[in-house]
Amino acid sequence: MRADLLESYQAIPLPTRSEEHWRFTDLTGFDPDAYTAASADATAVPETMLEIDASGVALVGESGITIEHAPEGIRFELLTDDHPLLGSLVGHSEKFAAHNAAMWQHGILVHVPKGVEVDKPLYIRIANTVEGGSLFWRLLIVAEAQSTFTVIEEYASASPELSGYSNAAVEIIVEDGAKVEYVSVQNLSQSTWHFASHHATVGRDAELDWVAGGFGSGGGKVWIQNDLAGQGATSRVTGAYFADNVQRLDYDTFQEHIAPNTTSDFAFKGVLRDTASAVWRGMIRVEKDAQKTNAYQENRNLLLSKTAHADSIPGLEILANDVRCTHGATLSQVDREQLFYAMARGLSRQEAERLIVRGFFQDVLDRIELEPVRTALGAALEARIPQA
Repeated sequence: MRADLLESYQAIPLPTRSEEHWRFTDLTGFDPDAYTAASADATAVPETMLEIDASGVALVGESGITIEHAPEGIRFELLTDDHPLLGSLVGHSEKFAAHNAAMWQHGILVHVPKGVEVDKPLYIRIANTVEGGSLFWRLLIVAEAQSTFTVIEEYASASPELSGYSNAAVEIIVEDGAKVEYVSVQNLSQSTWHFASHHATVGRDAELDWVAGGFGSGGGKVWIQNDLAGQGATSRVTGAYFADNVQRLDYDTFQEHIAPNTTSDFAFKGVLRDTASAVWRGMIRVEKDAQKTNAYQENRNLLLSKTAHADSIPGLEILANDVRCTHGATLSQVDREQLFYAMARGLSRQEAERLIVRGFFQDVLDRIELEPVRTALGAALEARIPQA
């Protein structure tokens, strides 16, 4: 089957800017097949952004996976090719999803049985540790009915100069009445290409609270899709990103309302400086039977330089007639009056910008329930502004 999937991947051309979803992301000069698999002696471990008191820990690198410990009563283990739910949400019709389906070697299964509550997060760190290496990562999360737990994954590079190719596929199945918190923080080197497909389905009266943090990589694309498949399902996605130098970040989100009385709330905020750029494309789709849908999406960007650039492309596709769907997008430079006010009170320009950035992100950070994650992301956002 892997041979068939590889043929499928090879038959799909690399996306170009002539395609609507890739209009702002140029892959010219990038060859995903030019990166090599790592040798078995890849042992470098990058520093973590998140100091988490976790109930289960897994460390993932090009050379393998180490599960340091796992809580009893759940499955926190290596993912195998024959799992019946593998590929049920992330298929192989898109170029990079197809590459992952054909090539992935490292994967984790998180399966929490019905009614089980895991009191501390499950933490997974995916590390790019080899110069010029490729890492294909797969995560499958299954939350049985009325279960409650948190999964945190962190992507990092062993050094800021390390180049590589990261390709991830994440599938999340939240069954009826379950509640899942999922945190995905990406802090790869700016010489790394990162592509990821994240797809979740949320059942009747279930909740999914999702945090996406983007700080690293030089280019690539992240897909985020939530299917509100059961009546009363709720999904909230909170995104925060900071790009500098020549980084190019690309987020493509999709809120699919399938059942009635469902709620989704997507809020993304980004700060850009130097000649960095970002694009966010969001779509809310409401199926004809999804009456009483309540859906919201927003993207707001703050530019710290005149050469930074951001594009926001919200969209609505509504087939039902009794819904509440809204969206918003803003783009602004740093407020000169705020900057002057802070500097007039003795702050340097960098200190003043750091204060403004903290204020800009505060409402997004306040949406994050986990205090260690909220603190770490706030500190990481401020740290991207150089000291005076």
